Amino acid sequence: MKIDFKRTLDAYSARHNTFRTLVVPPMAYLMIDGHGDPNTAPEYAEAIAVLYPVAYALKFASKIDLDRDYVVPPLEAQWWAENMASFTTERNKAEWNWTAMIMVPDWIDRSMFEVALASADAKSNSDASSRVRLETLDEGLCVQTLHIGSYDDETPVLDELHHRYIPSSGLAMTGRHHEIYLSDARRVEPARLRTILRQPVAHSAESASL
Repeated sequence: MKIDFKRTLDAYSARHNTFRTLVVPPMAYLMIDGHGDPNTAPEYAEAIAVLYPVAYALKFASKIDLDRDYVVPPLEAQWWAENMASFTTERNKAEWNWTAMIMVPDWIDRSMFEVALASADAKSNSDASSRVRLETLDEGLCVQTLHIGSYDDETPVLDELHHRYIPSSGLAMTGRHHEIYLSDARRVEPARLRTILRQPVAHSAESASL
């Protein structure tokens, strides 16, 4: 059977208008880094255009060589900036740093990745594939929710998450803001986009001392 990780992995489970605390296990990703407004920065579009051929090359290699077929997981991204207010108040996307990512199953090894990367590189006129890496991300304790709507409408949800829910739960933000794009923005109208918003956290020193 073809595995759909959106249905089988708890890390891809989230509900609208509900903040949920969970432990996300270590997961392997294809990753590529960049900077700037994802709507206008050429390197963001280039990164996406490079990630998918590698992801599909791995999927087909897994199906043919290992007899293990799966649905290519959704696009994800980590976001951060020196001034985090650029996410919740100023919304200055030019200040954003990002890592675009696609999860790969734990049975994919580095030799399969290198073959897939070489295959994608041979079909592309870009050198962006040289920036793709296979890396394990261990986020651990996180809070996440499902946002329905345009990306720019995330601001009040993030404000609630960062400044009210997390502190009131005796938690503190640790890792980078993480988004999982369950919808294809090319095919779904902005008001119906489904995005998991995730924030790695830790128990705050103040709550630990109580």
